[in-house]
Amino acid sequence: MRQTLIIILLTFFTFSLSAQTWESVKSSREYLYGEGWGNSIDEADKQALNALISKIAVNVSSTTKSDDKSSVRNGELNELSEFQSTVNTYAQATLTNTERLIIHNEPDAHVGRWIKRSEIDKIFASRILKVKDLVSSAQRAEQKGKADDALRNYYWALTLLKSVQYPNTVKYTDNTGIERLLVTWIPEKMNAVFDDLDAKVVKRSGDEVELYITYKGKPVNSVDYTYFDGQTWSNIYSAKDGRGVLELAPGNQSKSFQLKYEFEYRGQAMIDRELESVLNVVRSTPMRDAYVNVSTDRESEAVKAATSKVHTSFSNTAAAILSAPKTVSNGADYMPIIDNVIKAIQAKNYGSVRQFFTTDGWDVYQRLIQYGSARVVGTPSCTFLQNGDNVIGRGVQMAFSFKSGVRKSFVEDVVFTFDKDKKITNLAFGLGDTAADDILNKGVWSETARMALMNFLENYKTAYGLKRLDYIRSIFDDDAVIIVGNMVRSSTMTKNPETGMATVSNNKILKKNRYTKDQYLDKLRMCFNSNEYINIRFANNDVVKLAKGGELYAIQIAQDYYSTNYGDKGYLFLMVDINDPDKPIIKVRTWQPEKDPNFGLYGPGDF
Repeated sequence: MRQTLIIILLTFFTFSLSAQTWESVKSSREYLYGEGWGNSIDEADKQALNALISKIAVNVSSTTKSDDKSSVRNGELNELSEFQSTVNTYAQATLTNTERLIIHNEPDAHVGRWIKRSEIDKIFASRILKVKDLVSSAQRAEQKGKADDALRNYYWALTLLKSVQYPNTVKYTDNTGIERLLVTWIPEKMNAVFDDLDAKVVKRSGDEVELYITYKGKPVNSVDYTYFDGQTWSNIYSAKDGRGVLELAPGNQSKSFQLKYEFEYRGQAMIDRELESVLNVVRSTPMRDAYVNVSTDRESEAVKAATSKVHTSFSNTAAAILSAPKTVSNGADYMPIIDNVIKAIQAKNYGSVRQFFTTDGWDVYQRLIQYGSARVVGTPSCTFLQNGDNVIGRGVQMAFSFKSGVRKSFVEDVVFTFDKDKKITNLAFGLGDTAADDILNKGVWSETARMALMNFLENYKTAYGLKRLDYIRSIFDDDAVIIVGNMVRSSTMTKNPETGMATVSNNKILKKNRYTKDQYLDKLRMCFNSNEYINIRFANNDVVKLAKGGELYAIQIAQDYYSTNYGDKGYLFLMVDINDPDKPIIKVRTWQPEKDPNFGLYGPGDF
């Protein structure tokens, strides 16, 4: 309907234009142009745009060669056909400053597209801004110990950089105030991240190898990798808080394995059409430092001792941050129960521990052991914290593997909740140190509020992973505001008062799809049914207590989302009421893939 309306309006504006008007564009050296013919406006327009792109590519390529006698393209993009492919990515995603004229309407459509030569530089300007934004994000990720985010953002920035006209002239002022030449500095930064990563074997148990991965001497918050088992490369595995695994084929006797730290993240690029199109046409950049070797012959007591500290780091941090440590003195009463659960999982005798669970806890446990192939990583050393009438046990890490999908395995902290009768009422995937500290460090808030927020976020991410639609229904207010955004191109039509020509420009906007609670849950049910797994990770949390509503909090979260054949990164906003800590209620939930160019991220001021 909208497309039809645009065609009608364009026809109205252009009907009286003479052929001489289009001829004046073609004859002027002020413009580059392309024209196309077809049975429909869309067909003719695509043909015209392709013709224009070809001329832009020739113009830019010849200008680049004449202006730059130092081979700035490093031999990678000098071929016209390859450079034309990169220019085509602008047309697909960001070529917004061209003008269009319908010379003749359907069914014998004839369309012209043109751009001022003086405007050509502007088609590269927005991409350079995006490159710099990605570099800034990579630096922030480095500071948080998130090697995966740092490598991904650096590599995506480098790839986009190769698609601009003069990549060797683009500079960036880093967080120390020094101006850097990005084409050489980004690879240096990536190699520095690789060098600061260190992977060691903790132990090998049959066909499973446990890894301990550090970043700058500390357990890495998160990093992704693949490995070569002597026959083939694996799918992507994810390490968390220093813990990773290798899963070998039965009978594999190899003692040395090659690891490759993931840095391209092509599977996640599909959320951004511009980036995905560039990754598809620009040659990959080899990163030799991404490859390392690990050996099962190099197990050491020092590594095993270091990994035992990983289990308790979060719990100790939590106890230290809280104004009055809540460590439970009789933790020995709870550890044997966890040990029994662990043994049942290891022996795959899952039903043998039914007596340790409440009815609700047993339901969650059954969902958890069905979440891929579940197994315990390492030897747990738990800390127990009092939380009202409940006791929280932290320090167990588990790996979950899946039969299909781009990602093969995740490592998660598993948090146990016990009631006053020492029965397990709940199991949840822990936030991890960085995300949890963002909440626990809010010393001006009550301990009850901080623990409630942390428990809420852990249960929230777990409910999506374990497909607990019933729990998700219970935490959403019946009148909750639910918005899911996606970036789209919006056509804006204008008429040039001097020439009378109708032109169309494309703007990147956030399309906001608002759902009722029932509509959102219906979509979620379909998503759950179509995916073997879903895994959510929170990169960081920005939590604000609102002045109204008592214990009402606004949470902005950078979220990594993975499912069987899809992955993305976006921004989640939640407004949650925890006046009853045991029954949190979501008043607002929004998600957007990137910051809106007009208003940025959703926040409490928008509702």
